Amino acid sequence: MEVRVQKIRKEFGRFPALDDVSLDIRSGELIALLGPSGSGKTTLLRLVAGLESPTGGMIFFGDEDASKKSVQERNIGFVFQHYALFRHMTVLDNVAFGLKVRPANRRPPAAEIRRRALDLLDLVQLSGLEKRYPAQLSGGQRQRVALARAMAVEPNVLLLDEPFGALDAQVRKELRRWLREIHDRTGHTTIFVTHDQEEALELADRVVVMSNGAIEQVGTPDEIYDYPVSPFVYGFIGQSNCLKVTLSSGEIWFEDRPIGLRAAHEPDGSATLYFRPHDIELIDGCGGCLAGLVTGSRRVAGTRHLELDLGRGHPSVEIELPPERATAADHTRIAFRPTKWKLFRKEEKQQQAPQEVETRARELARTGT
Repeated sequence: MEVRVQKIRKEFGRFPALDDVSLDIRSGELIALLGPSGSGKTTLLRLVAGLESPTGGMIFFGDEDASKKSVQERNIGFVFQHYALFRHMTVLDNVAFGLKVRPANRRPPAAEIRRRALDLLDLVQLSGLEKRYPAQLSGGQRQRVALARAMAVEPNVLLLDEPFGALDAQVRKELRRWLREIHDRTGHTTIFVTHDQEEALELADRVVVMSNGAIEQVGTPDEIYDYPVSPFVYGFIGQSNCLKVTLSSGEIWFEDRPIGLRAAHEPDGSATLYFRPHDIELIDGCGGCLAGLVTGSRRVAGTRHLELDLGRGHPSVEIELPPERATAADHTRIAFRPTKWKLFRKEEKQQQAPQEVETRARELARTGT
């Protein structure tokens, strides 16, 4: 089922949670809505689900306008962060619940409901646990039950709101791989909300990066990571460094010296240089490079991250090196040059208290004012 969000606006009182958002989601696609708290990602998910009504704009399921339809009419499967399982029901009854409460003219026979629920428990690797209660399951198992319950109604769209947020890191990694496999086997159009960039990049076909109630960039994980279109995306996705630089005659200068990088088609003037810690090369001597003193060193998996002080009040930068090439001693001077970088000529607009907006929006939604 294709989903089309067209010029959606959502206001809670005087607080704009979403501002003129448009997004096309292909049938069978796994889409991640990624952004910091208050960016509007959960609000957008709730609008697609029908749990909120838009202030303006339309939402289409296929060619049909779903903007005024209820959650039941949209046939949505929803998985929440905290499972939302019925504690007094067995695993089997939880999975079958959505089918059992259908109107009589749409409700399958009891035997068919049981068969479908057992098939889904097998799909989510919980066969043999159908008689247990939620309290007898681990967090990861509960979330699998929640997903099976959402899929039981054969939804047009499957929505997941921070589905792994309540789980520990190792379980999250295991469930991410499992969810991708389930999606590839079932083919549901799936939208999931996350603030975890690693989760979004690993799972999604495309990532929608959101900030301040707007979409900053939509693209594949590779496009989002390798070709960010704004300072916000560059800073939010992965680790990054930024330095104030000056362009003169096609060369990039830091303070009073060129650093060996050329931007031939850029006009003269100030800019901000962005680069990632691993996209650097070490330089012997420094006849045109960046250099700083090592002020910190930490091991991160198979690499070592060094924090460098560039002096004169500039923000420190971080570079990443193989452990055997890293000099861990403090105050060792290291010269380097970015190998992959991007210039931005205008500063990203400042975020306007996103946490405050989100908190107020939730209060208004809860009270109905």
